[in-house]
Amino acid sequence: MNKDEKHQRLVKKAIRGNADAYGQLIQEYQAYLYKMAFLYMRNQEDALDVVGTTVLKGYQNIRSLKNAEHFKTWITRILMNAANDAQKKIVYYSDINEVQISERHKGVSLEEQYDLHEAIEQLPDKYRTVIILKYFSGMSVNEIAFVLDSPEGTVKAYLSRARDLLKKYLKEDYMYADHI
Repeated sequence: MNKDEKHQRLVKKAIRGNADAYGQLIQEYQAYLYKMAFLYMRNQEDALDVVGTTVLKGYQNIRSLKNAEHFKTWITRILMNAANDAQKKIVYYSDINEVQISERHKGVSLEEQYDLHEAIEQLPDKYRTVIILKYFSGMSVNEIAFVLDSPEGTVKAYLSRARDLLKKYLKEDYMYADHI
């Protein structure tokens, strides 16, 4: 049995009410949930509160998950709703040392990373959210559409507009949104 099959079996057990299986899933996604919560909440304490709320709401609603393959996007949606409830205006983090930069950014200086994060902070919430989910969480357009409960075309349009805005915000040649 491969890793995906084991994961889906664990999700199915959790859906049937197995608390241990749900706990194992949360352990598996713990770092991811914290990273995403921190991106939205900007500080450790609020991020931990959002993760706690997410874990509880996920446990209370796990039986509503229809497809075991969608656990990650399902729990991400719960996390985003919890973050929105905790803070009506989603803001991007400013301490770029708290979140790991992807391998694609390893050659980028700290100053350039800061400029990118500052530009992302300036984006309207709907554009900021799709940029974070796409480039910092690695979700596909389909997964983002599921999380946001929006059509894929809307997500693609938001991504395109967000990249265009980032190009305007980042006026120097060293960092265009194409490199995100």
